[in-house]
Amino acid sequence: MSIMSIFSAISGCYWRSPDLLSNRESKSFLKVKARSSRRPRRAVVTMSMEAGVGVMGTKLGMMSYFKADGEVVPVTVVGFKEGNIVTQVKTEATDGYSAVQVGYQRARDRKLTKPEMGHLQKAGAIAMRHLQEFRLLSVDAFQPNQRLVFDQIFQEGDLVDVSGTTIGKGFQGGIKRHNFKRGLMTHGSKSHRQLGSIGAGTTPGRVYKGKKMPGRMGGTKRKIRKLKIVKIDKDLNVVMIKGAVPGKPGNLLRITPAKIVGKNIPKN
Repeated sequence: MSIMSIFSAISGCYWRSPDLLSNRESKSFLKVKARSSRRPRRAVVTMSMEAGVGVMGTKLGMMSYFKADGEVVPVTVVGFKEGNIVTQVKTEATDGYSAVQVGYQRARDRKLTKPEMGHLQKAGAIAMRHLQEFRLLSVDAFQPNQRLVFDQIFQEGDLVDVSGTTIGKGFQGGIKRHNFKRGLMTHGSKSHRQLGSIGAGTTPGRVYKGKKMPGRMGGTKRKIRKLKIVKIDKDLNVVMIKGAVPGKPGNLLRITPAKIVGKNIPKN
C-alpha cells in the first residue's frame, strides 16, 4: 500500500487510530511517523577558512597577452581602486573567530549610514563602499587602517581563487538555462522549445524539488578556482589573470590565494 493511500485512509471523513488499522497498514503508518520524526535539523552555515588574506578588485575586461616566447594567453585584466584597507581585526577572544575585515572603493560620506561611518572612523579608515571578511588561522600580522598591497601578497605565477557575481540573463527557458535539447522543427512536431513532461501522474502527484525548469538565470555568486597570475603591472596598477572570471566589466571581484588542502589549509 502506498503512502498516499495510507494518508487518504486516515485523513478522510472519519478517523481510525493506528491500533484499529490492519497489520500492514499499521506498519506503514509507523514508518511514515518515524520518517517525519527523523527530519534533519537545518545546518548552521559557517564561513570557510581562507588560505590567506586576499584583496578586492574591479574587472576591467579581457585581452590577449603575448609571452616572450610568442605564446598567446587569454587574460582578464583586474584593476584596483582606492581601498583594500583593514577596517577591523576579529579575534577568538572578541568575536569567537579570527578574521580580517577589509574595505574597498572609496565612497562619499553621505552614501553611508551613520553606523557605517562610525565603524570606519573607529578604525581611522576612509569611507568605503564594500566590506568583506577573510577568515584566517592567525591575524597577528594585521592591524586596523593597514593598507593591503597586491604585489606584496601575490607574485606572478601564483594560483588564486576569484569570486564574483555572474552576468544576469533574466528569465530564460530550459534550452538556454540547462542546455536541454529542442524538439523536431519538421515532420508535424508541435513541440519545439517547450519544456515537456515535468513528472509522473497520480504517483507522486507532485513535482520533485530541484527539477530543472525555466527560471532566472545568472546574477549569482560564483567562484573560479586555481587561476594563474600571468602579469602584475605596478605602473598601471592592474593584474592579469589567465582565463575568465565572473561578471561583466566593472564587476567587484574577490581575489584570494588558491586553497590547496594539506598545503596551505588544514585537512580538517
